[in-house]
Amino acid sequence: MISTADFKNGLTIMVDGEPYQVIWFQNHKPGKGGAVMRTKMRHLRKGSITERSFKSGEKFDSVNVEKRKKQYMYMAGQSYVFMDMQTYEEMTITKETLGSSASFLSENLEVDVTYLDGEFIGIELPANVVLKVVETVPGIKGDSVSNMVKPATLETGAEITVPLFVKEGDLVKVDTRTGEYVERVTL
Repeated sequence: MISTADFKNGLTIMVDGEPYQVIWFQNHKPGKGGAVMRTKMRHLRKGSITERSFKSGEKFDSVNVEKRKKQYMYMAGQSYVFMDMQTYEEMTITKETLGSSASFLSENLEVDVTYLDGEFIGIELPANVVLKVVETVPGIKGDSVSNMVKPATLETGAEITVPLFVKEGDLVKVDTRTGEYVERVTL
Protein backbone atom coordinates (compact mmCIF):
# COMPACT_ATOMS: atom_id res chain seq x y z
CA MET A 1 0.00 0.00 0.00
CA ILE A 2 1.17 3.50 -0.86
CA SER A 3 0.33 6.52 1.30
CA THR A 4 0.07 10.17 0.21
CA ALA A 5 3.33 10.70 2.14
CA ASP A 6 5.05 8.43 -0.44
CA PHE A 7 3.96 10.51 -3.47
CA LYS A 8 6.65 11.47 -5.97
CA ASN A 9 6.62 12.39 -9.65
CA GLY A 10 6.25 9.31 -11.84
CA LEU A 11 4.60 7.17 -9.13
CA THR A 12 1.87 4.87 -10.49
CA ILE A 13 -1.15 4.09 -8.31
CA MET A 14 -4.70 2.73 -8.58
CA VAL A 15 -7.41 5.34 -7.94
CA ASP A 16 -11.04 4.16 -8.06
CA GLY A 17 -9.91 1.00 -9.88
CA GLU A 18 -8.08 2.92 -12.63
CA PRO A 19 -4.28 3.25 -13.14
CA TYR A 20 -2.82 6.76 -12.80
CA GLN A 21 0.66 8.26 -12.82
CA VAL A 22 1.41 11.23 -10.55
CA ILE A 23 2.91 14.05 -12.63
CA TRP A 24 2.71 16.83 -10.00
CA PHE A 25 1.87 16.95 -6.29
CA GLN A 26 1.77 19.48 -3.47
CA ASN A 27 1.07 19.06 0.23
CA HIS A 28 -1.44 21.75 1.27
CA LYS A 29 -2.35 22.70 4.85
CA PRO A 30 -5.37 25.00 4.88
CA GLY A 31 -6.05 27.32 7.83
CA LYS A 32 -8.52 24.91 9.38
CA GLY A 33 -9.05 21.23 8.80
CA GLY A 34 -6.59 18.50 7.91
CA ALA A 35 -3.80 18.61 5.37
CA VAL A 36 -4.54 17.52 1.80
CA MET A 37 -2.35 16.36 -1.07
CA ARG A 38 -3.13 18.17 -4.33
CA THR A 39 -2.15 16.22 -7.44
CA LYS A 40 -2.15 16.22 -11.21
CA MET A 41 -2.36 12.68 -12.53
CA ARG A 42 -2.28 11.13 -16.00
CA HIS A 43 -4.62 8.21 -16.70
CA LEU A 44 -2.32 5.46 -18.02
CA ARG A 45 -4.78 3.99 -20.52
CA LYS A 46 -6.58 7.12 -21.75
CA GLY A 47 -3.73 9.64 -21.42
CA SER A 48 -6.03 12.30 -19.94
CA ILE A 49 -4.77 14.53 -17.12
CA THR A 50 -6.86 15.03 -13.98
CA GLU A 51 -6.43 17.27 -10.96
CA ARG A 52 -7.46 15.72 -7.67
CA SER A 53 -7.00 16.23 -3.92
CA PHE A 54 -6.61 13.47 -1.33
CA LYS A 55 -6.75 13.53 2.46
CA SER A 56 -3.35 13.24 4.11
CA GLY A 57 -2.54 9.61 4.89
CA GLU A 58 -4.95 8.12 2.33
CA LYS A 59 -3.77 4.72 1.02
CA PHE A 60 -3.58 3.39 -2.56
CA ASP A 61 -2.65 0.13 -4.29
CA SER A 62 0.53 0.18 -6.38
CA VAL A 63 0.46 -0.62 -10.09
CA ASN A 64 2.76 -3.10 -11.84
CA VAL A 65 4.22 -1.05 -14.70
CA GLU A 66 7.00 -2.51 -16.83
CA LYS A 67 9.19 -0.55 -19.25
CA ARG A 68 11.12 -2.14 -22.09
CA LYS A 69 13.66 -0.54 -24.43
CA LYS A 70 12.60 -0.62 -28.06
CA GLN A 71 14.06 0.95 -31.18
CA TYR A 72 11.93 2.62 -33.84
CA MET A 73 12.72 0.94 -37.17
CA TYR A 74 10.41 2.18 -39.95
CA MET A 75 6.87 3.16 -40.92
CA ALA A 76 4.64 0.60 -42.66
CA GLY A 77 1.52 2.30 -44.01
CA GLN A 78 -0.20 3.96 -41.03
CA SER A 79 1.73 1.85 -38.48
CA TYR A 80 5.12 2.19 -36.85
CA VAL A 81 7.45 -0.80 -36.39
CA PHE A 82 9.59 -1.09 -33.25
CA MET A 83 12.20 -3.73 -32.38
CA ASP A 84 12.76 -5.02 -28.85
CA MET A 85 16.39 -4.31 -27.87
CA GLN A 86 16.80 -7.66 -26.06
CA THR A 87 14.69 -10.21 -27.95
CA TYR A 88 14.87 -8.55 -31.41
CA GLU A 89 11.12 -9.16 -31.85
CA GLU A 90 9.24 -6.60 -33.92
CA MET A 91 6.13 -4.82 -32.67
CA THR A 92 3.71 -2.74 -34.77
CA ILE A 93 1.88 0.25 -33.26
CA THR A 94 -0.74 2.32 -35.09
CA LYS A 95 -0.43 6.08 -35.54
CA GLU A 96 -3.65 6.65 -33.56
CA THR A 97 -2.25 4.74 -30.58
CA LEU A 98 0.99 6.77 -30.58
CA GLY A 99 -0.81 10.12 -30.84
CA SER A 100 1.45 13.18 -30.84
CA SER A 101 4.54 11.05 -30.06
CA ALA A 102 4.58 9.93 -33.71
CA SER A 103 5.64 13.45 -34.76
CA PHE A 104 9.10 13.01 -33.21
CA LEU A 105 9.99 9.45 -34.24
CA SER A 106 13.09 9.20 -36.41
CA GLU A 107 14.74 5.96 -37.53
CA ASN A 108 16.82 4.14 -34.89
CA LEU A 109 15.42 6.28 -32.04
CA GLU A 110 15.35 4.34 -28.75
CA VAL A 111 12.16 4.68 -26.69
CA ASP A 112 10.74 3.15 -23.51
CA VAL A 113 7.57 1.16 -24.19
CA THR A 114 5.30 0.96 -21.14
CA TYR A 115 3.24 -2.12 -20.27
CA LEU A 116 0.57 -2.35 -17.55
CA ASP A 117 0.14 -5.96 -16.41
CA GLY A 118 1.49 -7.15 -19.78
CA GLU A 119 -0.79 -4.85 -21.84
CA PHE A 120 0.80 -2.13 -24.04
CA ILE A 121 -0.23 1.36 -22.89
CA GLY A 122 2.21 3.78 -24.55
CA ILE A 123 5.72 4.93 -25.33
CA GLU A 124 8.01 7.43 -23.63
CA LEU A 125 10.27 9.45 -25.92
CA PRO A 126 13.60 10.89 -24.83
CA ALA A 127 13.23 14.44 -23.44
CA ASN A 128 14.93 15.89 -26.55
CA VAL A 129 15.44 14.66 -30.11
CA VAL A 130 17.61 16.04 -32.92
CA LEU A 131 15.80 16.39 -36.24
CA LYS A 132 16.58 17.94 -39.62
CA VAL A 133 14.67 20.98 -40.92
CA VAL A 134 13.36 20.09 -44.40
CA GLU A 135 11.28 23.17 -45.14
CA THR A 136 11.21 26.75 -43.87
CA VAL A 137 11.15 30.26 -45.28
CA PRO A 138 14.57 31.90 -45.72
CA GLY A 139 15.82 34.10 -42.90
CA ILE A 140 17.28 37.56 -43.32
CA LYS A 141 20.98 38.15 -42.74
CA GLY A 142 21.58 39.76 -39.36
CA ASP A 143 18.54 38.20 -37.66
CA SER A 144 20.62 35.92 -35.43
CA VAL A 145 19.91 37.76 -32.17
CA SER A 146 16.23 38.66 -32.43
CA ASN A 147 13.49 36.66 -30.75
CA MET A 148 11.31 36.47 -33.85
CA VAL A 149 10.26 33.03 -35.07
CA LYS A 150 9.07 31.37 -38.27
CA PRO A 151 7.40 28.02 -39.04
CA ALA A 152 9.54 25.02 -39.99
CA THR A 153 8.75 21.46 -41.09
CA LEU A 154 10.98 18.70 -39.74
CA GLU A 155 12.01 15.41 -41.40
CA THR A 156 9.27 13.57 -39.47
CA GLY A 157 6.56 15.93 -40.74
CA ALA A 158 6.22 17.78 -37.43
CA GLU A 159 5.77 21.53 -37.65
CA ILE A 160 7.43 23.76 -35.06
CA THR A 161 8.49 27.40 -34.78
CA VAL A 162 12.19 28.20 -35.00
CA PRO A 163 14.27 31.42 -34.81
CA LEU A 164 14.80 33.32 -38.07
CA PHE A 165 18.47 32.21 -38.41
CA VAL A 166 17.53 28.51 -38.79
CA LYS A 167 17.59 27.39 -42.43
CA GLU A 168 16.71 24.26 -44.41
CA GLY A 169 19.13 21.42 -43.76
CA ASP A 170 19.97 22.57 -40.20
CA LEU A 171 19.72 20.10 -37.33
CA VAL A 172 17.62 21.31 -34.41
CA LYS A 173 17.04 19.93 -30.92
CA VAL A 174 13.32 19.70 -30.07
CA ASP A 175 11.72 19.16 -26.64
CA THR A 176 9.39 16.16 -27.14
CA ARG A 177 7.20 17.06 -24.14
CA THR A 178 6.28 20.53 -25.44
CA GLY A 179 7.13 20.30 -29.14
CA GLU A 180 9.26 23.45 -28.89
CA TYR A 181 12.61 24.36 -30.46
CA VAL A 182 15.50 24.11 -27.97
CA GLU A 183 18.66 24.90 -29.98
CA ARG A 184 20.44 24.46 -33.29
CA VAL A 185 22.86 21.53 -33.34
CA THR A 186 26.16 21.45 -35.20
CA LEU A 187 28.00 18.21 -35.84
